[in-house]
Amino acid sequence: MRLAILSDVHGNGFALRAVLDDLRAASPDALYNLGDTVWGASDPATAWALQAEFAPPTVRGNTDERMAGMRAGKEEMRGWVASQLPAEVAAQLGQLPTFVDVAGGEVRLAHGSPRDPWEALMLSGEEERPATPAEMRERLAGFAGAVCVVGHTHREMVTVLNGLTLVNAGPVSRQKDGLPVARWLLLTRHNAHWNIEFRRTPYDVQAAAAWARAHAPAEIGENEAAWLLAGQEP
Repeated sequence: MRLAILSDVHGNGFALRAVLDDLRAASPDALYNLGDTVWGASDPATAWALQAEFAPPTVRGNTDERMAGMRAGKEEMRGWVASQLPAEVAAQLGQLPTFVDVAGGEVRLAHGSPRDPWEALMLSGEEERPATPAEMRERLAGFAGAVCVVGHTHREMVTVLNGLTLVNAGPVSRQKDGLPVARWLLLTRHNAHWNIEFRRTPYDVQAAAAWARAHAPAEIGENEAAWLLAGQEP
């Protein structure tokens, strides 16, 4: 069994198109999307259309909650992104679950942690220190399967906790490690165990940045372009 998992598209149609082309070549048995779907400024309309057709969101991300009006703040960004999308998208995002179990219950998928899309599973505090084993067990919401995959932190991470493999998938967009290439994850079940492959897909970052500068409100577009070009938050 081969599962393709992507997360944190953040409205980047350029990066998502490249990732979809790449993962199709891997011929996965299923494709899952861990949320934060449209909150970004590099053609969110195309990013949503591609997700709706090929990679519909599986779970709710924290910025999906912002789009749905479940969390206040950043109203200019929310209003602009909403103007790029079909009217029903925000409500659809708000109705997504916090976590989903797949592969016969062996794999749990969430955005941040299974109990809260705003909470990282493997990091804690503003300094983003590694979470303790006790913290991670609490955040797993009782899961006792084989693998739990999350997004949210925009970092590629893996650890094992009492035989349970915890994986943080890298982001399709808005990287935070200074390497501006799109990321996704391939899980392969072989001989009753799951193998994890972090995948990296180059895309036209210059075109994505140029689109943001040309179409988004000035400050939003400049911030998006700077983030994408540098591969880290400005």
